Amino acid sequence: MFSVALENLTVGRGQEALSLYQFNTKTAKHYFCSICGIYTHHQRRSNPHEFSVNTGCIDGFNAADYGEIDLVDGVNHVRDR
Repeated sequence: MFSVALENLTVGRGQEALSLYQFNTKTAKHYFCSICGIYTHHQRRSNPHEFSVNTGCIDGFNAADYGEIDLVDGVNHVRDR
């Protein structure tokens, strides 16, 4: 994942297949592919001016090319410590 300013995100293709999911305060907007179910990106609740993007959805992107990266396993959030 990486974060990008709201005005700098462009969906290159497949926008028609995106499904929006919101819960609780409905501040954050979570997008998923309606065909395969992959999480693509979300507009953050903590900073609604940013999107977080799943790098696995970007053709040709390899996280290993960027050196050591902090990984989050989805279960053990840093704020839960």
